[in-house]
Amino acid sequence: MEKLIINGGAKLHGEVDISGAKNAAVAILPAAIMVGEGTSIIENIPDIDDVHCLERIIEAIGGKIEKNGTTYSVDCTAELKVIADTEDVRKMRASYYLVGALLGRYKSAKVELPGGCAIGVRPMDQHIKGFEALGAKVTMDHGSISVNAEKLIGANIFFDVVSVGATINVMLAATLAEGQTVLENVAREPHVVDVANFLNTMGADIKGAGTDVIRINGVEKLHGCTYSVIPDQIEAGTYMIATAACGGRVTIKNIIPKHMESISAKLEEMGVLVEELDDSLIITSDPEKLIACNIKTSPYPGFPTDVQQPMSVLMSIAKGRSIINESIWESRFKHMDELKKMGASVLVEGRTAIIEGVSKLSGANVRATDLRAGAAMVIAGLIADGKTEISDIEHIYRGYPDIEKKFKALGADIYVENN
Repeated sequence: MEKLIINGGAKLHGEVDISGAKNAAVAILPAAIMVGEGTSIIENIPDIDDVHCLERIIEAIGGKIEKNGTTYSVDCTAELKVIADTEDVRKMRASYYLVGALLGRYKSAKVELPGGCAIGVRPMDQHIKGFEALGAKVTMDHGSISVNAEKLIGANIFFDVVSVGATINVMLAATLAEGQTVLENVAREPHVVDVANFLNTMGADIKGAGTDVIRINGVEKLHGCTYSVIPDQIEAGTYMIATAACGGRVTIKNIIPKHMESISAKLEEMGVLVEELDDSLIITSDPEKLIACNIKTSPYPGFPTDVQQPMSVLMSIAKGRSIINESIWESRFKHMDELKKMGASVLVEGRTAIIEGVSKLSGANVRATDLRAGAAMVIAGLIADGKTEISDIEHIYRGYPDIEKKFKALGADIYVENN
């Protein structure tokens, strides 16, 4: 079993290149299967386990993928299977995008219900509401979702809650529906905009992505294109927070600074210097001067729930009391027990965590309870006195390309150990 070993205490200096966005890539790859003619060339795909899992799924239903570094050529001109039921499908949450993509192209899909991180209930009720509004019949049976329609007809759909997954999934299906679909109360996250831009590059007619109303005029077919995935907002935020916690000066390269504004604002509130350039940010920090702050996670442009766990580590060594209100997921504080092993002072009450800053953390044997919790444990290990061993690191590789190499290049003492 692999473990990450970290000898903490080093300040971080240098530059780090941010990879393509995980949350965009795992929706754009399923969107590419909607093309009946031509090949889609998708650039800046991150080298992560979730992407590799999707590759295998697409190939299992009949698609062809060729890779050249971070550039993928996706050819789905052959007739695809509309049933996706492999172990890989059950393994990852984003496989549910196959439902919207196959429904749009073939008016039929059967997909095994997926897994992913254990951070709380992720119901598909809003997805189902959207598919049914477009004219599909949806059945849930024996751990799978089946959708079928004679044809899809555009509709006005108001989502009861803001959901990234439902917004993207229904948008995929509506792209090839007849007439206009209006989606209201939609998610505004950068990766939602990225998927819409990808679809438009393939010939879709989608307007309003990035606002709370998306209008989709259905088209008959999509064609291949060349497209580049946006930088990963969450990976960038993780390296920003790591630099703030460890101290030093790091340039976060190949990003869209506007996407980072909610994180930058909180770091500045805590006493971290954030300098904005065209496509990079420079983070300069002295951990001795960190002060507490409060955050409430919320949909974009609010503070991202995916950055909450790394942020909690920074709060654990900031002077004073910090409070986190987790408004998105009900089980996203599992990492706090691991953080306590390292000396953090944390009280969790439901969806609220109260953190009293301590002078230091100490190395310990901890585990990555999920993807972003794993990133939090890496940051905790980087700032702790002594040696930290992190197990269950397969979660980390689902979303962070070359994490140990990138931190090592910044001066961290971190390596993988095989037992």
